[in-house]
Amino acid sequence: MNGTNLFKIALRAIANNKMRSFLTMLGIIIGVASVITMLAIGQGSKESIKQNIAEMGSNMIMIHPGADRGPGGARMSADDAQSLTLTDFENIVNQNKYLAAVSPNVSSSGQLIYGNNNYQASVTGVSEGYLTIRQLKVESGQMFTEADIKAATKVCVIGKTIVDNLFPAGSDPVGQVIRFNKMPVRVVGVLKSKGYNSMGMDQDAIVLMPYTTVMKRVLAQTYLQSIYASAITEEITPLAIKDVTSILRTDHKLRDGEDDDFSIRSQEEISSMMTSTMSMLTLLLACVAGISLVVGGIGIMNIMYVSVTERTREIGLRMSVGARGIDILSQFLIEAILISVTGGVIGMLLGIAASLAVKTLAGWPISVQAWTVLLSFVVCTITGVFFGWYPAKKAANLDPIEAIRYE
Repeated sequence: MNGTNLFKIALRAIANNKMRSFLTMLGIIIGVASVITMLAIGQGSKESIKQNIAEMGSNMIMIHPGADRGPGGARMSADDAQSLTLTDFENIVNQNKYLAAVSPNVSSSGQLIYGNNNYQASVTGVSEGYLTIRQLKVESGQMFTEADIKAATKVCVIGKTIVDNLFPAGSDPVGQVIRFNKMPVRVVGVLKSKGYNSMGMDQDAIVLMPYTTVMKRVLAQTYLQSIYASAITEEITPLAIKDVTSILRTDHKLRDGEDDDFSIRSQEEISSMMTSTMSMLTLLLACVAGISLVVGGIGIMNIMYVSVTERTREIGLRMSVGARGIDILSQFLIEAILISVTGGVIGMLLGIAASLAVKTLAGWPISVQAWTVLLSFVVCTITGVFFGWYPAKKAANLDPIEAIRYE
């Protein structure tokens, strides 16, 4: 019996029991659709995180005072919190070999006021290099200058969210004087909008001032809360970190064997950690969704057993007129694979549609990749073979005489 005839017989058997075949497929359909949707959500989230970190500066390096917390999670002392100084910043600028830009970082929260409008925000004291590090651009006006930093001038550059809240009428904020708490500050520039990142943080709710202004006029302190830097390229970030570590250890007169009184983190390290976490979550989601594939496979096995039992006399007749065991095995195996693959194709289409629906309705980042669809198809085929084999083998091993006598 050739393959074409076996395929037609299997197709006719499925067509004769349409509802039963569809209900059998349903487990496969739901399983495949769930796996594709879960993987699309997980993959989309990973890509979104990478993209947002890249927008913040994939080669950004963050230097904070105090050593990394140990296993006990001990808190920093007051001295540790003040271990970064302007001298450290200046030495990093002058001695580094692998950095494109460096900026001090000090910040304070307070009320921004203009006329009858006010907005609660954080003010960040930085240098001109901060724009390069964070990949920010001035859309109108200009960035404050080195002269403003030296004179601790009361000027600022603001983001779109600040503009929308303090200047709702649409007037040009450049040149206007706003107040931060009680201190008057002149707006010299407006930053280009960056929107929200994948963690839901508004990247436009930003106010930048010269770091000297924030240190002297707002916080009245001489130490830095952190230092931001940007490596020349992402590839040499580890070398840049090693270079900065050496500079700071020399500045702080730390002997060999002594722990650093500062900590350094890179965006690459954060990106790697978050991507690893998302990969684990995606795998977990796919495994949970894959359970329904197993349930669907058990459904196929169950229906094939029923089909073998119902058609025992037919099997006996076929074998009595010359059908071999391999022909009977192939007939039922093809039937199981057809049910599985057809359910898989419908599941793939449903999974892609569900992924697009999630993206449209929920606004989640989605990424349907070809390998996930191909993997689902392969799994469906394997499921059909695996769960259809034993019932098909049972049919092939039936005794023709006993099968014909079966009632």
